[in-house]
Amino acid sequence: MNHTLSILPIVEESTTENPAVAVQNPFIKQLAIVFLEMLLAVPFGFCLTKLHLGGMAWLFGGVAAGTVVLQGCRIFYQYSPKPNRTARKIGMALVGLTVGASTNYSDLATVANGIPIFVLLTFFLLICGTVIGYIYSRLSQTNLLTSMLATVPGGVGVMASIAADYNKNVTLVALVQALRVTTVVLLIPFIVRTTVGNAWNPSIIPTPSNLFNFDISQLGLLLLVLGIIGLIVYLSILFKIPAGDFFGALLIGIGFNPIINLLPFVQDIHFTPPSFINIIGQMLLGITIGEYWGEKPSFGKRTIVYAVLSVIMTLIAGAIAAILAMQLTSWDWLTCLLVTAPGGAAEMILVSLVLNHNVEVVTTGHLIRLIAINSSLPIWLFLFRHLDGQLSLK
Repeated sequence: MNHTLSILPIVEESTTENPAVAVQNPFIKQLAIVFLEMLLAVPFGFCLTKLHLGGMAWLFGGVAAGTVVLQGCRIFYQYSPKPNRTARKIGMALVGLTVGASTNYSDLATVANGIPIFVLLTFFLLICGTVIGYIYSRLSQTNLLTSMLATVPGGVGVMASIAADYNKNVTLVALVQALRVTTVVLLIPFIVRTTVGNAWNPSIIPTPSNLFNFDISQLGLLLLVLGIIGLIVYLSILFKIPAGDFFGALLIGIGFNPIINLLPFVQDIHFTPPSFINIIGQMLLGITIGEYWGEKPSFGKRTIVYAVLSVIMTLIAGAIAAILAMQLTSWDWLTCLLVTAPGGAAEMILVSLVLNHNVEVVTTGHLIRLIAINSSLPIWLFLFRHLDGQLSLK
């Protein structure tokens, strides 16, 4: 496949459209859809901030906008675009930049001493995910590989694309993954809101008057960083690097100021991404979650019940892992909950950033889990395909 074309958003064209038109402007259509979603996400986000949902209101606004726009396309225009994976990659990169810029390198070095604990928790969650996938496979009578892709907390887009590569049930994988991510994204802030109370007062809820409050002298640095981030996103798409956009942007955010200050002609530069960068990243993350709900075909009650059951088992595994973390570390319960929550990683790190609560610990925990999942993908894909073949012979 031509790599140049692979960076374009994948669009499922309606069969009622003129084929010539469909070929000429799929990218323009998808760009227009994202623009409309962003326009809707802004008022949705501002309205949700009035409900005291904290900084995560922008992500929830994106979820609402993505759902509304894609449902509107399907209902009123008989046009069914696929969820925009490129938009999610850009959103993850912008959030990664914000998190990295807010993370102190020395704090990360201190947290690194606890890597054995992070590895143990990751191993425990992977074992639980494997067991849950097997149970889900037996209950739903779905092949083992599809079940594992649906239940392992590895990201909606990544798991759905792997399912497509192996000719598995992409819609089922996306359904379970989207249900898990949506549940966690909604549930964790609710738990925090009801238990932390007044501590849920993040500093990144801008008003219209200060949304674009930004030191113009740092405009050049902002453009430089965004150019680097754009290159990172392009390379992650080109080489199909799982979570490469988030990893790369996070490292850029952490290392940009120290590296730029090493230059002989630079003195005491401290770049801080403006608030709207984080907000745009949140809205794009939310939009792509909402799009999976906006484009979902109908499923039977049995399928929905088993999907919900698998998500509940995943949440229980995360809760057990949080209790285990509390016994093994000195972290408070909220840190343990955010570290062991079953994704998405970007969203949980974002919650810790919004709360300004042990961002380094939560970031390290989720990065180790992402590395473990993505680096072991070839091994367990081979294993589960082999087991599928053995089970089909019985």
